[in-house]
Amino acid sequence: MQKTILVTGGCGFIGSNFIHHMRTTYPELQLINLDKLSYSGNPDNLRDLEDDPYYRFVQGDITDEHLVQFLLEENHIQAVVHFAAESHVDRSILEASAFVQTNIVGTQVLLENIRQYWIDTLSKEPSFRFVHISTDEIYGTLGAEGVFSEESPFRPNSPYAATKAGSDLLVRAYFETYGLPTLIVRPSNNYGPYQFPEKFIPLMITNLIEDEPVPVYGKGLNVRDWIFVADACRAVDLIMDQGKPGEAYNVGGETEKQNIDVAREVVALCGKNESYLTFVTDRPGHDLRYALNNKKINDELGWKPTVAFEQGIEQTVAWYKANQWWWRPLKERLTEESKGFWTE
Repeated sequence: MQKTILVTGGCGFIGSNFIHHMRTTYPELQLINLDKLSYSGNPDNLRDLEDDPYYRFVQGDITDEHLVQFLLEENHIQAVVHFAAESHVDRSILEASAFVQTNIVGTQVLLENIRQYWIDTLSKEPSFRFVHISTDEIYGTLGAEGVFSEESPFRPNSPYAATKAGSDLLVRAYFETYGLPTLIVRPSNNYGPYQFPEKFIPLMITNLIEDEPVPVYGKGLNVRDWIFVADACRAVDLIMDQGKPGEAYNVGGETEKQNIDVAREVVALCGKNESYLTFVTDRPGHDLRYALNNKKINDELGWKPTVAFEQGIEQTVAWYKANQWWWRPLKERLTEESKGFWTE
């Protein structure tokens, strides 16, 4: 029987890259993409798959339980990969309600409908998996030393991170209470093609292409662990296939960099100088440093990142230069208010 996977939020940044990865890696895999098409969901991310018989797009909300139930049953889904989320930290600071609705309520609706479907089809699909895409931001912030393991306590510092922590706990509860075969993926900061242009790296690149200044929060000393999106997609695929149900896996890029150093590299790749860097007032609750321990996924699944930051950032800059048709319409939609902030 042909395998069919339901992907939620597949028109977003990581979700669309994951769909491209799966179509390339498994030519006969059937993929159904359920996406609400909120402000950052873009069907152009998957424009090349519009006529692909193995790919189907469904516009809809994960809080629509009837639609979710229909898609599960009608298509005999063998796995669900849950990317759908509100993810912009600064937007969550301005208005948290949408984050609660999508990230917590939406995940619960999805889990409950999947639970009922899983009970009904368990004898037919014992290998069913629900893969929840989380974030390293649930752990909060680190000082100059140390790393987060999967056992680190949750200490979220933004409404976005808090709602993602809440969804993680729901996923864990559905495994512990009902035995639903869940897996949690906690990646570090992704970058690469198709990332919405109000995120840090694409905002810098597109601003510099337009000969505009680059805003840097505070003094640019915040540290992030960067992972090229193709490496993250390989990890999600591997965890879905070989991960142990009920477990969470950190997926770090093993590349810690201060924001100011990332900005300098992008400025240089865009042929500009550091006069384009503009330091702006830091955002509330801006976490100082994230860093993930990859030991669990390395030891259990043999995964390691393969794309060095210098290689990945060069490819990313080249992609945005070559695909201005993709990002210019998106950037024009940004409000004057949102142009003044970004998130990693």
